[in-house]
Amino acid sequence: MPCPDAAPPPDKVRRVRYPYFDTPAPLGLAHRGFSREGLENTMTAFRAAAGLGFGYLETDVRTTRDGVLLAFHDAALDRVAGTGGPVNSLSMREVLRARVGGSESIPTFEDVLTGLPGIRLNVDIKDAAGSAELARLLNKHGAHDRVLVTSFSDRRRLAALRRLARPAASSAGAVFTALTVLLAPAGLAGVLARLGRYQCLQVPERQGPVRVVTQKFISRCHRAGLQVHVWTVNDPADMERLLDLGVDGLVSDRADLLAGVLARRGSWPQRHP
Repeated sequence: MPCPDAAPPPDKVRRVRYPYFDTPAPLGLAHRGFSREGLENTMTAFRAAAGLGFGYLETDVRTTRDGVLLAFHDAALDRVAGTGGPVNSLSMREVLRARVGGSESIPTFEDVLTGLPGIRLNVDIKDAAGSAELARLLNKHGAHDRVLVTSFSDRRRLAALRRLARPAASSAGAVFTALTVLLAPAGLAGVLARLGRYQCLQVPERQGPVRVVTQKFISRCHRAGLQVHVWTVNDPADMERLLDLGVDGLVSDRADLLAGVLARRGSWPQRHP
């Protein structure tokens, strides 16, 4: 007879509590959408990834001076738009004049959320103001089941989770990820996940000289009910090797190549229950 205090199987944890993970693994996540022309985090890039069959998109959010949450990665507009300066010093009206790659406007996160209603979003919170605004928008649209709340900052991530009207899935930030990597061999991954309110780890395969993603690491995470997603994987041979190890998701700039790899494995297109 099973021990009443035993943790439920990982599939049960994902399905009952966090519908975000209901799509059978492995998940393909299109990093900032898909654009070979550098039109990252634009509606054109997001729609291109969805057109390839992706049910999951990765994006980032930053807040303008007047509190509008943008789907945007950098602290400043300059790299992708050529000019503009820091996002947090600009009003939304000023941002609307900018063009990614000279042609595409910068969408608000609400644009993405409402414009792609069948898509699930991996959202990386890039500034402190974004925590409250992301929570407000998820509450407004009842989109809790569609979003994985992430951030390198556990403080920002947890600040968003605390403001939600009902739970949303989350991936550990830098501190809890490091603690899990260090303490998973001691069987503490599940304890940390409960303390840090996360159901997923999103990690590079290597961090400097340290190989993070190993068979043992994946197995320990799975025993704790945690998914393991690896970023940013752009080579098909690496995709195949990591999937063979048992990772639950891959984040890639080359959504076209990842779609092909998953199709050959019979996991494409992605369809949510």
